[in-house]
Amino acid sequence: MFWFLLIAMVVVVAAVTLAVVGGGDSEVLPEVAPEQLVDPLPVTRSVARDDVEALRLPVTVRGYRMADVDDVLGRLGAELAERDARIAELEAALASGPGRPGPSSGGPSSGPSLRKDEGEDR
Repeated sequence: MFWFLLIAMVVVVAAVTLAVVGGGDSEVLPEVAPEQLVDPLPVTRSVARDDVEALRLPVTVRGYRMADVDDVLGRLGAELAERDARIAELEAALASGPGRPGPSSGGPSSGPSLRKDEGEDR
């Protein structure tokens, strides 16, 4: 039994050595091109919820590529800042619109509130 195990081990070591060293002209594992982010975020319109849900970042050995994550987060941050500015602009225009008291008049609002926390009794 000892001789059988010894011969089997020698055969396995020889097969592995031949596979690694004597692989011929081709490499053992061919080089694979790294995954690149194909930016699915639209350039011509605002980012929608479906765009964010469809976003898939390429994975590397140690996680996600920081440059790709930084690019996507920067784009989403810019979109959110633009939307926040537009919402503030529209709320200011609504508050000081014709026939409505301004925010400094102290009077109650004559229309429905756009904010969730306003208009609720606490």
